[in-house]
Amino acid sequence: MRIVVSGAAGFIGSHMCDRLLADGHTVVALDNLLTGSRGNLAHLAQEPRFRWIEQDITRPFTIDGPVDSVVNLASPASPKDYLEHPIETLEVGSSGTHHMLQLALEKGARFLLSSTSECYGDPMVHPQVETYWGNVNPVGPRSCYDESKRFAEAFTMAYHRKHGLRTNIARIFNTYGPRMKLNDGRVVPAFLDCALRGEPITVFGSGSQTRSFCYVSDLVDGLCRLMMSEERYPVNLGNPSEMTILEFAEYIQRHPGVRGVYPADYGDAVDIGV
Repeated sequence: MRIVVSGAAGFIGSHMCDRLLADGHTVVALDNLLTGSRGNLAHLAQEPRFRWIEQDITRPFTIDGPVDSVVNLASPASPKDYLEHPIETLEVGSSGTHHMLQLALEKGARFLLSSTSECYGDPMVHPQVETYWGNVNPVGPRSCYDESKRFAEAFTMAYHRKHGLRTNIARIFNTYGPRMKLNDGRVVPAFLDCALRGEPITVFGSGSQTRSFCYVSDLVDGLCRLMMSEERYPVNLGNPSEMTILEFAEYIQRHPGVRGVYPADYGDAVDIGV
């Protein structure tokens, strides 16, 4: 297939390009480099089945030739990035999604939307199931990201219902792996950054809050499988096994060069006995 991927220079987007090319497809990669990096795709520069276009999908654009699938991965995804670029985050979820949907419709292509577990907000249900509507603050500091993805999901379903577009929606949970920026504000790179620097790991509160962590190749495999499926409603993609933040910190601390865990509520670095 010939597949258009937006957000291709990002963490997950670049791995998606790798997987699609490995599976024998042709990839047209779009990114405006707001938060992505050309370095994530540098190894594909000589690949004849890969085409790079620097493009902001919130602006009108065209793609020459046939397209079999459209994969919309474009969006600032880390708290650091979407809090720094709240308006751009809302625009890419709204007008950006619209342009990608319209491309899929015009080309007769299937469409895959990357959404997020943040659609559940501050959930009252654990673990979250796809039928749960969430507990979202529409005016909080994170709302630019939450609401952009919720709107993108609504837009996708509207195109499916009105135009019969073949669509899939992936709600992505915490994902980690190579090409993730160490300073992006999420727990995995934050803890690893401390470990690499030989600094104490900061755990907020008691550390009893839980997270699940999915390796990027597993996540991309799920995206590819979902893209080929007949499921039209949102599907959670991630690791079903959760661990506490303190357990994760202890796991990281087992490696040499990490001095301890720093509980933000107390103000002193402590030895957690690992």
